[in-house]
Amino acid sequence: MLQNLKPEEVLFLDIETVSAHRTIKELSAYEQSLWEEKSRFTRERKQLSLDESYLEAGIHAEFGKIICISVGFFKSQKGSREFRTHSFFGHDEAKLLNEFADLLKKHGRKSFRLLCAHNGKEFDFPYIGRRMLINGIVLPDMLDLAGKKPWETPHLDTMELWKFGDYKHYTSLKLLAHIFGIPTPKDDIDGSQVHDVYYENNDLNRIEVYCRKDVVTVAQLFLAFRGEPLLVQEELLMETA
Repeated sequence: MLQNLKPEEVLFLDIETVSAHRTIKELSAYEQSLWEEKSRFTRERKQLSLDESYLEAGIHAEFGKIICISVGFFKSQKGSREFRTHSFFGHDEAKLLNEFADLLKKHGRKSFRLLCAHNGKEFDFPYIGRRMLINGIVLPDMLDLAGKKPWETPHLDTMELWKFGDYKHYTSLKLLAHIFGIPTPKDDIDGSQVHDVYYENNDLNRIEVYCRKDVVTVAQLFLAFRGEPLLVQEELLMETA
């Protein structure tokens, strides 16, 4: 399948999420009870208090929000290769989701056959779709799976490709980057730090850089799976608008 794809036909993406509020105390009493129910298994397994468990609320679309969506795409220029990246980020989730939806509606299937993310089918794609619905945004066709057969779904997942049908197998992007020799910056924050960097340090720009770098890594992994040379720094271009 990968050999039949043109890299230019794939839109690579990654998202960063946090809990919708800084602490559980900012939720209403009813919302706290809903989180208590939602997090029960995790709290028991990890022996966490209710307050401690809320630090993980960002991974659940019902209790979290998206603060950054970074995208990247290949573009050929006179025999040379470029990989361009752009980010939608900010404190206003509805705004960044609308901007991302506009991108998909404007270009969508005309420019891209597939959306690609690492663990995208279990996290990124459904999370974006759920948050769009919560924010009253009409789903772009590439995220609207209602009535679509599995082979009609325009989603590619690098983690699923690595599983080779082994559905109990999870491998992080960080580990795959290491074993395939994909260069990654050593100054990246860890995903577990995003909550504190956002709420404690108020450093959204740092999170955007981290998200954008992950998009590049996903694209590099895609190339590695195809047996193609990895991107070099000169081929990476950052779009600001």
